[in-house]
Amino acid sequence: RRTPTGPTFAQACEVFATEYKVMTQGQRNEQYVEQKSNHIRVHLLPFFGRDRPVNEVTAGLIQEYRVHRQTSRKSLKTGEVQRPARSTLHSETVTLRQVLKTACRKGWIPAVPDMSVTYKSSGKITHRAWFSPEEYKALYEATRERAKNPKKERWRTACENLHDYVLFMGNTGLRPDEAMRLQERDVTIVKDAATGERILEIEVRGKRGVGYCKSMPGAVHPFQRIKQRKALQPTDVVFGKIQRALFNAILDDLNLKHDRDGNVRTTYSLRHTYISMRLMEGADIYQIAKNCRTSVEMIEKYYASHIKNMLDAASINVRKSKAPKPATQPRTNKAKAR
Repeated sequence: RRTPTGPTFAQACEVFATEYKVMTQGQRNEQYVEQKSNHIRVHLLPFFGRDRPVNEVTAGLIQEYRVHRQTSRKSLKTGEVQRPARSTLHSETVTLRQVLKTACRKGWIPAVPDMSVTYKSSGKITHRAWFSPEEYKALYEATRERAKNPKKERWRTACENLHDYVLFMGNTGLRPDEAMRLQERDVTIVKDAATGERILEIEVRGKRGVGYCKSMPGAVHPFQRIKQRKALQPTDVVFGKIQRALFNAILDDLNLKHDRDGNVRTTYSLRHTYISMRLMEGADIYQIAKNCRTSVEMIEKYYASHIKNMLDAASINVRKSKAPKPATQPRTNKAKAR
């Protein structure tokens, strides 16, 4: 057992967790704050060690941590290495950086070590995995059929909830975590003044606080069905946790688990589908960004393949009219004589 020679990594983690919870109160979602503690407890402390002096956490050790996370987890069934998602490893690295910044502010380390990812070229922009209109139709028709004829009667409610979830998500663009904590009192059925159609006005609670969303008309009936099925009270969650195993089983049956580039489709793909379809229909990109609580830059970056439908060729392919050539002057007799 090693003897600490200064403030330990565990002490830095403890100070960070305490400060972060206090300083972000009311500004960050509770689950997001709790996620930081989970990163520390489940991954960072077991690898770096409680007794390791924080000044021994070097750039080389951080790189070893990345390699460890990419190779240490294996499937119990196949024995193959299961790598964490890029976003998962990024979140853990952000937490580690925040812990080291805390140690730096305390004067326990002279500076935060280099945490850049080595051997990485400038990353290409990949489009988010989504369902094309035809694939989305096949998906909700499959969930509808499963809801009508579940493989086992005790699964009927779960199948019905999943069907309503797929339609709701495809017509609102909510993130899965936003939908999971959505309560009945956060949703109001209104008549849209511009179109005269019934839509949902949703008060969305996400990792960055409260935002707002106006749904497509197709989200109204799924919400009404699940509200009646569950006899929801104002503080009851609308969906809660969805059976992901059931969702994945249906994707496997339809051969839709991966897109053409090999990207895995998840419930998050329903949000990407909503954004992509709105772009394809020619919706204003700024209004989409506001309704989805994201930025125009993010949409342009990850959904650019669909922006082609918003481009007006007549406005792009403008040509200047050519100036008429000056009329040729007739030659005079004097010029002819020369």
